[in-house]
Amino acid sequence: MTAFAKTDTDAPARPWYKKLIGMGGTTIPVVRLQGTISPESKQGRLNIATVSPMLEKAFAMKKAPVVAVVVNSPGGSPVQSRLIAQRIRQLADENDKRVLVFVEDAAASGGYFIAVAGDEIIADPSSLVGSVGVIMASFGFVDAIAKLGIERRVYVAGKNKSTLDPFQPEKQQDVDRIKSLELAIHDVFIDYVKSRRGSKITLPDEEVFTGEFWTAKQGLSMGLVDGLGEMYTVLRERFGKDAQIKLIGPKKPFFSLPGFGLSSQTAGSDLVGDVIARIEDRANWSRLGL
Repeated sequence: MTAFAKTDTDAPARPWYKKLIGMGGTTIPVVRLQGTISPESKQGRLNIATVSPMLEKAFAMKKAPVVAVVVNSPGGSPVQSRLIAQRIRQLADENDKRVLVFVEDAAASGGYFIAVAGDEIIADPSSLVGSVGVIMASFGFVDAIAKLGIERRVYVAGKNKSTLDPFQPEKQQDVDRIKSLELAIHDVFIDYVKSRRGSKITLPDEEVFTGEFWTAKQGLSMGLVDGLGEMYTVLRERFGKDAQIKLIGPKKPFFSLPGFGLSSQTAGSDLVGDVIARIEDRANWSRLGL
């Protein structure tokens, strides 16, 4: 139990009239971050543009002793992950508030990057955490288009402009260049985890920063998380049984209101994009067996 925590025994009793109307308990703002991390602002995606307004609203609650952030993400864009984590820390420092991160199914890869921005990480024993690594994936269709009798014609200015073109044979120099980029991004990830949790991690770098993920129960002994538990129970143990949990959600776009329907052409385009996004998201979760 940390020094700032309150328990049921030291939480002041609420007057009967405040209990009657549901007032008087400590209010804890909760921001829920669920989904793949991506620059695309589609449903189920996380990025700085969609997340920042929710964080700002949560941290603006001056009387709240902490801000709780629920993370449930298999990862995604390293840039958006870092921007979200950085924004959490900026707001925490500006408002002098601690951040409690609660992990649900997973805080993996970019999801773990965001979780590390918390002052404490609390997860379900079966949550998946870690995956401190970088992955880039593509396809190769060279043999397929050859069988179909299709000839690929590419004209570029800049010899590396067509790096990893899926319709051309793979080039070793392209692979080497991509791997060097991955290593650079991986270093940024490792440095951030060390800056936030370096004193807590109990294993050497070569065992932690492999891209592997673990259950939170395993991660607790490794120093990847600080405790095991569930948000509602933990918050009420610390701030009293009358603690009020206030979920901070995104604002609905104006044009999503009734009477502002999309044209059939726009709706069709959005539908195709949503299907592709769902397939990509499913693949990201599948990497974790979820």
